Amino acid sequence: MFAVMKTGGKQYKVQSGDILRVEKLAADAGEKIQFNEILMLGGDNVTVGAPLVAGAAVQAEVVDQIKGEKVINFVKRRRKHSSKRTKGHRQKLTLVRVTEILASGADKSGVKAAVGAGSVAGVAVAAAAPKKASAPKAEKKAEAPKAAAAGADDLKLLSGVGPALEKKLQEAGVTSFAQIAAWTDADVEEFGEKLSFKGRIEREGWIEQAKELASK
Repeated sequence: MFAVMKTGGKQYKVQSGDILRVEKLAADAGEKIQFNEILMLGGDNVTVGAPLVAGAAVQAEVVDQIKGEKVINFVKRRRKHSSKRTKGHRQKLTLVRVTEILASGADKSGVKAAVGAGSVAGVAVAAAAPKKASAPKAEKKAEAPKAAAAGADDLKLLSGVGPALEKKLQEAGVTSFAQIAAWTDADVEEFGEKLSFKGRIEREGWIEQAKELASK
């Protein structure tokens, strides 16, 4: 059996025993975690999610916290008062070993959900389930936006970011300073194109600002 899961904005096709390098997770070496965003299950029977497969999960063991290859970014501006800048970056990653693929019953496994570093700390799914069951449906709808806001950083603290731009970033899945601080050159180019302000991220110095804000 194999599964296609999503974490850190990327998709991975995995089988039991696979070792993966994923975006940094809030977990220690030796800890067992569970990926709940499963897009597809394959094997004798193929199940495609809409967008996720209900009750499915991929469980893994954290092997180590590592860093990726060093990336050198060189910028030179040819103007009257020319300037140039060289920066190095090593992406923080988490090395995990896939231990089991669950086709169902993920909500009762009791294994800690895998969350990115800087996000709200994950809790065991089994422990969270009774709270959801006891809350009335009307209260769920009313409290959902508040819960989302509580788990996100105030991106308006970044230079040049107002309410409208913050909303665009959140819709693109960017909710914390830690995510922006970990952006690679490819991420900068991707979000520059996606949000129609190519070059602005570097001019405003978002990544440096995000690193400082995330460390507070």
